[in-house]
Amino acid sequence: MNEFTRRSLLQGGTALAAAGALTGPALFDFAKAWAQAAPFKPESGAKLTVMRWKRFVPAEDEAFNAMVAAFQSATGVQMNVFSEAFEDVQPKASVSANTGSGLDMVWGLHTLPQLFPTKVLKMNDVADYLGKKYGGWTDAAALTCKQGNDWLGIPVATIGGYMTYRKSATDKAGFKEFPKDFPSFLELCKALKKNNTPAGFALGHASGDANGWLHWMLWGHNAWTVDKDDKVIINSPETAKALEYVKALSETFIPGTASWNDSSNNKAYLAGELYCTANGISIYVAAKDDPTKKEITADTQHALYPVGPIGKPTELQLTVPILAFNFTKYPNAAKAFVAFMLEKENFDKWLTGSRGYLSHTLNAYENSPVWTADPKNAVFAQASKRSLPASGIGKVGEKAATAIADFIVVDMFANYCTGTKDAKTAMAEAERQLKRIYR
Repeated sequence: MNEFTRRSLLQGGTALAAAGALTGPALFDFAKAWAQAAPFKPESGAKLTVMRWKRFVPAEDEAFNAMVAAFQSATGVQMNVFSEAFEDVQPKASVSANTGSGLDMVWGLHTLPQLFPTKVLKMNDVADYLGKKYGGWTDAAALTCKQGNDWLGIPVATIGGYMTYRKSATDKAGFKEFPKDFPSFLELCKALKKNNTPAGFALGHASGDANGWLHWMLWGHNAWTVDKDDKVIINSPETAKALEYVKALSETFIPGTASWNDSSNNKAYLAGELYCTANGISIYVAAKDDPTKKEITADTQHALYPVGPIGKPTELQLTVPILAFNFTKYPNAAKAFVAFMLEKENFDKWLTGSRGYLSHTLNAYENSPVWTADPKNAVFAQASKRSLPASGIGKVGEKAATAIADFIVVDMFANYCTGTKDAKTAMAEAERQLKRIYR
């Protein structure tokens, strides 16, 4: 674990300043003034153990750590923070939820708070405070964290996943603009394969990447796991069409995608082996920061997801909500920390520090300087507004969160694309699994 202090932050101030984060005395002065005026007053002697997902953009991590250190200095709350890979956050959060110990807070993925609705601290007052101050919440982000009128957590940000591609490769494939519909997208991927500049999308248990692009594919064909009343409807002609389309698409992919995790496409793209994928801005940021990747940096572009036969965007973007467990001894400190994270003096600079990897869930930040600092950042500003909740057209809640965490949609597509199961069997198995969840 890392314990943050004023001294350690000031020693790292140069790197943070370069990333655009509020640092040094200015950050500590703001934090001190905020702590005196804020409506959330930490308990005396408060200590918080916080688990978060492991960063993909170093400057984001540095900006986050700066906030943690300033909060600790201003409030006296002892902050112990550690990071885990995407795929490890939910299992470790589940252990704490089940044992009632180990963690006070978790900054996780998708609908994590919905997995433990009776174990989390209600955040209604924090959501109301921030929403009124910063123009309200985007729809999908709010739905991600709400159960009825209760906020089970706070949607800190969305990690937008969009098309990351090599412009020279798509030009050579005959596409001067990135395709806007599914048929053209398939033709592009076929042409990329023919030219030995293949595309690739995760078919393994990649919590962010695989869930994101495969739900987009499912929903884009007007196929859904459940209907508005949570009746399981995955076994449908529309799902069969989605399976056929994704199988055809997968036949154009670079080898190995069936075992990819959330970092696999980043590595392949930066190695010059992959020319089109769905990802956050982290690939582009890593290329910009590596002097040996100047060619890839200049050649990389981003585009919105093509729209499927349904005729409208059907994106599942990666919301990253934070929750506090209701067994924490320091609920006021937890609320104060969350509120502090999203204050403008912190959050606007944090977005800049993340360099577009994080996008806002509070509407007031849609004009953040990060979205115009580089034209290639711009599409990521739309992530939270274009996203559907993880439940699709169904009800947001523990059941939808479980379906995401169990990779039911991902495995259905992967089983068919790899030939492990035929379409009928893959759909039937997904149907059985969903009916166990939605019984």
